[in-house]
Amino acid sequence: MEKKLTESIEDYIETIYLESQKHGKGVRITDVALELKVSKASANDAVRKLKELGYVEHERYGQIYLTEIGTNRAVKVYEKHRLITEFLVRALDVSLPNAEKDACGIEHIISEETFDKMKAYLNQ
Repeated sequence: MEKKLTESIEDYIETIYLESQKHGKGVRITDVALELKVSKASANDAVRKLKELGYVEHERYGQIYLTEIGTNRAVKVYEKHRLITEFLVRALDVSLPNAEKDACGIEHIISEETFDKMKAYLNQ
């Protein structure tokens, strides 16, 4: 079973994943801090923790790269975000901006059962 990560740490993993997908390379601390609207010091602390957990590779002042387990985790978090957003828009007619914002909070607390039911609903 996967280790439960904090909401904040999951947000960092997802952001690093999306930024690296966007640019096709590693990500800078500055980019992560800007995207998450946090200080560079906070981003540095989170990246240090992600490195300790084995989710990223990061040399001091260098680019941040997700490891294989980091990428796998990021894909799962992002999939939840995408599917919950889609569910809120399609099933409940929530506006896209609100669905995006709400999905960001829901993705961290939703049970696997509920998520699986949402996924099944969308695949009907």
